[in-house]
Amino acid sequence: MDRAERRVPQKPQNRKRFFIFAGLFALAVMTVFIRYAMLMIGRPEADTLQSRQSPVERGPILDRNGRILAMETKLGNISIWRPGIDDVDLLSEELAPILQISAGEIRERIYDSSSDFIYLKKQVGPATITAIETAKAGGNLRGVNIENIAGRIYPEQELAGQLIGFVGDDNQGLAGVEYAFETELTGIDLAQTGESVDGSKRTGNQVVLTIDVTVQHILEEIASRILEENQAEAVMFLAMDPRSGDILGSASLPGFNPNHIQDSDENARMDRPAIWAYEPGSVFKIFSLSALLDSGAIDEETVFVCNGHYERTTTLGERITINCLAAHGPVTAREIITYSCNAGAAYASDRLGVGSFNSLIRNLGFVSRTGAGNPGETVGFLRAPDRWSERSKPTIAMGQEIAVSALQMLQAATAVANDGILVPPRIISRIVSGDGKKSESYAAGSPRRVLQAETARNMRQYMVDVTSNIGTGWRANMEDLSLAVKTGTAQIIDPLTGGYSDKDFIASCLAMVPAESPSLILYLVIIKPQGISYLGGRIAAAPIREAAEALVDYLGIPRGKNPQVVHSGSVSIPPDEGPILSDTVPDFSGYSKRSLLPLLLQDEVHIEITGEGWVRRQYPPPGTPLSPGDTITLELE
Repeated sequence: MDRAERRVPQKPQNRKRFFIFAGLFALAVMTVFIRYAMLMIGRPEADTLQSRQSPVERGPILDRNGRILAMETKLGNISIWRPGIDDVDLLSEELAPILQISAGEIRERIYDSSSDFIYLKKQVGPATITAIETAKAGGNLRGVNIENIAGRIYPEQELAGQLIGFVGDDNQGLAGVEYAFETELTGIDLAQTGESVDGSKRTGNQVVLTIDVTVQHILEEIASRILEENQAEAVMFLAMDPRSGDILGSASLPGFNPNHIQDSDENARMDRPAIWAYEPGSVFKIFSLSALLDSGAIDEETVFVCNGHYERTTTLGERITINCLAAHGPVTAREIITYSCNAGAAYASDRLGVGSFNSLIRNLGFVSRTGAGNPGETVGFLRAPDRWSERSKPTIAMGQEIAVSALQMLQAATAVANDGILVPPRIISRIVSGDGKKSESYAAGSPRRVLQAETARNMRQYMVDVTSNIGTGWRANMEDLSLAVKTGTAQIIDPLTGGYSDKDFIASCLAMVPAESPSLILYLVIIKPQGISYLGGRIAAAPIREAAEALVDYLGIPRGKNPQVVHSGSVSIPPDEGPILSDTVPDFSGYSKRSLLPLLLQDEVHIEITGEGWVRRQYPPPGTPLSPGDTITLELE
């Protein structure tokens, strides 16, 4: 068969396709027209448009203690049917204060619209709906209609806005947990399907987060002050329980109010702890040094000499120089962490091959999503080893040439906190059926060993030294509680030059509380501070201490000399004899009010106690000679 013969059957087929497409187009046009006509028929006297609601009520989002963070409510779209209006000017004046839109704007939209059907405002609340219904019942607002819809309200306003997310006009999740768990929130898979006996809507599943509203409030309050005082571009402040992986708080500022999504921009809506990748700076030395110690490439006694910079000549004759903050002299792994010595970290990295170093870093969870539950989570960035330069390994060891997320940093920190066991973070605690009868726990991943227990314990001890007078994190020191701390200052790439900026930095600080057996990790990141300093030890360490002071008490983490309550089916309280009076005044700092009560029963000296909590100040000071009849004043906070 020649080409001409093969073309003959194609003509009627093309004509057939044309008629099919033309028919489908006509059907679509008719469908739209009929829908429009159905909406418009009788509108001059109608009060309410047809409701657009799902057969399943969207489930609520709750914090770990059951506090409501998002819930469904009845809203309305307010529209105008122009043929039903008696007096446009009068209608505009009556409607303006109710919708909080100027009368002039309402008139303009009515006159300028090419359609007789006009939406004036969408997703108005119950108060606005009631005001319109009352006015219409009195014979006013003719031509104004209410379309009942299901909407979403967020009782805590801006609190954890990026984490929770928001919904669109159709009540579908567009960001955050609202988006990532759309199926769970709108589904009834944990409950019985079908309509309820009385025909009412069933409620979708409840999504319970790991965050604690009180913890979130504390972090956001501190972060807000940091943002203002340092004139920073943004601040991230996170709290995590390393034993479970639960994110207890995730502050990201600037933030936004999901009740008023139209007033926010993309920068405010960004869930930075999950989405934004950045070079972590010196905090990363915790992980690079842990990996080097764990591999056996170095040990606790390995000494490197820092004369103010790292220097090495490559096989090609290139001279590599990395500057340090000071000339620290002989340093071991402990001093490298304590002083945040760049040269020491770089020299230590020379002891391990490229492939092994790369594998150990990735084994700590970097360059992989944590699976915490946040949508759009970044994997970060690290070049393949075959693309590393001679400078890459020492640079990565000090937290450059690698991009991470705040969630990845927290995840890696769990390995140090948990004696070598890495626990993936999670923002979702469980999914509960609408009727509350069924519950499924959410697991981000399985814990796994990535470090030897001894390596992790040693690293925490090095981090305790960071809070000493010679460490970079001395501002984070707490008198009655041991913190394992690492500060960091990172440069930011200038997109215009491709090199590091000389004015934009990231200041950060990570802490594990208490250092001996951490039950809390705090991580603060200050992006582009423009205030008195850009150094992490200068502006990030003190807020870490402030947050720790508040959260330790709230979470019930034992301080210093306080008795610890251990729950394991029974309650046991380690014996605490309390302070003992002798011929000198004892040191009362850190004692709880309860432990001081026995002193009130003795009659040798007078004990005056003011305040609640733990002893923070005393008079006279410890060591003062004590005689019968003397008075000791104790101030508790």
